[in-house]
Amino acid sequence: MQLLNASGCLDALTAPDVARQLDGFVTKTITPLPREGNAPPRIAETAHGMLNAIGLANPGRDRFLTDVLPRLRRLGAPIWVSVGGFCAEDYAQTCAALDREAVAAVELNLSCPNVDEAAGSAAEIVAACRRATALPLYAKLSAAHPDLADVARAVASAGADGLSLINTLRGLALHPRTLEPVLERGQGGLSGPSLKPIALAAVHACYAATKLPIVGMGGVATGQDVIDLVACGARDVALGTVLFSDPDAPARVRAEVASAGLSDVFARAHKISEVLA
Repeated sequence: MQLLNASGCLDALTAPDVARQLDGFVTKTITPLPREGNAPPRIAETAHGMLNAIGLANPGRDRFLTDVLPRLRRLGAPIWVSVGGFCAEDYAQTCAALDREAVAAVELNLSCPNVDEAAGSAAEIVAACRRATALPLYAKLSAAHPDLADVARAVASAGADGLSLINTLRGLALHPRTLEPVLERGQGGLSGPSLKPIALAAVHACYAATKLPIVGMGGVATGQDVIDLVACGARDVALGTVLFSDPDAPARVRAEVASAGLSDVFARAHKISEVLA
């Protein structure tokens, strides 16, 4: 089991010590052209988790490849690049530009709730990227889809090597006095503890449908959360919102899993996932 970060929840260049606690670092989503993202305020804390409407702010593909990626490589951790775009060609061109020696895997962001542009179908994007690269491709899907298992089967048939589950879900927070949205954009992506039951259901359904390797994420804050996701079919697990409040979470979560008896726990968890499937 590898411990990763959820894309966008850790800046490895400003917090390298945190990134080095992980088995691999997942970048922010990279798009062909630079994006400033949405207007502020674009982050809000709620009683149920955190809302963000960052809007895929990133330096763009060219600057990422020439400036950011070389610095990330110096961390010594395997780099997973999160790739985004607004048509299949956007995704494929970025995948084709990635060097196999510099990148361990590609996570295709097929589910960002904070942009207006509609991407093509998930399977179409995966197929285009499969033609463009031999790097491992993980499709990041949204649990908001009415038949997530069907989408998982489609991206598997199109050439995905694995799945990342789940992305944030749309939510809204209001100012208590004005009853106006807190975020300038209005809605944002909800992350944090409230996502865990949804993530468990998504991992369970998609593992049963595809048997693909899955990176489970959504509400992970403890070793027990890791064990639960593995029990539902995840092979690896990513930490997200918890990294904002607890930079030592990777080391702590590892210790909590280990104290439960690593080998025995995961042996039992995999048996459970087979039964659930």
